[in-house]
Amino acid sequence: MIINTQTLDAAYTGFKTLFNQGFEGAKSITPEITTKVPSSMEKEVYGWLGQFPGMRKWVGDRIIKNLVAHGFTVVNELFEDTISIPRTKIEDDSYGVFSSFFVEMGRAAAEKPDEIVANLLLNGFDQQCFDGQYFFDSDHPVRTGDNDYVSVSNVQSGSSAPWFLLDTSRAIKPILWQERIPFSQFQRLDRDSDHNVFFQDEYIYGVRGRGNAGYGLWQMAFGSKATLDADNYEAARVAMMGFKGDEGRPLGIMPNTLVVPPSLEKKALNILNAEHLENGESNVYRNTAKLIVTPWLSA
Repeated sequence: MIINTQTLDAAYTGFKTLFNQGFEGAKSITPEITTKVPSSMEKEVYGWLGQFPGMRKWVGDRIIKNLVAHGFTVVNELFEDTISIPRTKIEDDSYGVFSSFFVEMGRAAAEKPDEIVANLLLNGFDQQCFDGQYFFDSDHPVRTGDNDYVSVSNVQSGSSAPWFLLDTSRAIKPILWQERIPFSQFQRLDRDSDHNVFFQDEYIYGVRGRGNAGYGLWQMAFGSKATLDADNYEAARVAMMGFKGDEGRPLGIMPNTLVVPPSLEKKALNILNAEHLENGESNVYRNTAKLIVTPWLSA
């Protein structure tokens, strides 16, 4: 093949098409359990997380919910993935062997947020959220009066593999996905004037993106290290549905998603899909939540 601008453009277009094929075909869980928040700066401060909206009977003046600044900040991180192809492969028209690599690059780029989000869930037992407590904590402060607070728990202790019960039905989901630059920016260095072409005799193609995940509302999530069984699943559901906001108003939380690592898939399927429990009783929790199994929770 004669290498010129036209042939290099054609190769780039083909590689980008393969990348997009992998990107669009990936089955990412991030859109299902996160609220996507656009970012225009190096970092974003989420002061509004301190308030949970809710209607009340209008008696007297309006009660204004100030969006208190809790100083919860999510800093964007930079990510990349790069593939190099020897110039001789293009010259000899034998670069088709790299096709699968570009498809895989696209899939990996689309699923990178899943890895970040899963890691955030795993670390939720010892990382703080907007109220200064760990995201999964037994002492979240909830106001019951002017100066009165009670401690509310969204965690079960134990020594088993962690599992997570979420309410993903709201506009504000348990996790925030902050996107500065989409993870789909496919780039190239394939001109004769590029350093890599002159010195290494290779063409470079890559993808970059900027973003990060942060904790949303702890009330929308329940983290457990207890054994995943019907009793603990029931306890988690009851706890979440009992969450209240300031002044004792029920929040109407309805957990609808169970997220587990592969090691807990069978137990989760028994709880959510089986018609009967092991003791023969009817499984009243059948179809009460969507199951998401992700290998990133095994990390």
